[in-house]
Amino acid sequence: MKLDILAIGAHPDDIELSCAGTLIGQIEKGKKVGLLDLTRGEMGTRGTPEMRLEEANAAAKIMGALVRDNAGMRDGFFTHNEENLKKIAFYIRKYQPEIILANAITDRHPDHGKAAKLISDAGFVSGLKKVEILDEQGEPLKPWRAKVMYHYIQDRHLVPDFVVDVTDQMDKKMECILAFKSQFYDPNNKEPNTPISGKDFLDYQRARCATYGRASGLTYAEGYNVQRTIAVEDIFSLI
Repeated sequence: MKLDILAIGAHPDDIELSCAGTLIGQIEKGKKVGLLDLTRGEMGTRGTPEMRLEEANAAAKIMGALVRDNAGMRDGFFTHNEENLKKIAFYIRKYQPEIILANAITDRHPDHGKAAKLISDAGFVSGLKKVEILDEQGEPLKPWRAKVMYHYIQDRHLVPDFVVDVTDQMDKKMECILAFKSQFYDPNNKEPNTPISGKDFLDYQRARCATYGRASGLTYAEGYNVQRTIAVEDIFSLI
């Protein structure tokens, strides 16, 4: 299955919190979207890896993503090595996305910055003809390099290189976030409180998107950073 967009996150829920509105908007336009979580989020204070997998699949269904995979890396302890580069490159070659969305270049959680570098380098490795990566049947996957890679903004308030209007998708984005019942606000959850488990964190998600939207005259927006200069074909397509 060839995808238009492959969104990759270090943990289940990274994608929902940071770029779900963008993905929903593209799905509504007929684009094929897939999701890849690098870990199962097993180091999280609340929930279990099995529970988070169920929640991730529920969120993907709400979003309308065609596939959601998990690379099975160690939450909190994955490293930048050949094995992990090839794990990510496997999915890039398998789905041949035109666009890759990846973790924030720098963030509060160390896994996010680590994942950003790992995903970026895996995107390069995926395009190298002399790197052999086999599919599930043991056949070589053809080299593939996405046209662009954008890094979504996460917890830290970074200055975006561009924003995407998600005004019409904001409510559905919040539905995707709330699919992770073990992690976010649920008055019936008796597990320990965390910095993201209160209602104030959900309010912050809307406020952050409103902040990124305001500078461009939008109600809600999601922000992105790039490591390579991007170009536009039509300046009239800009808002």
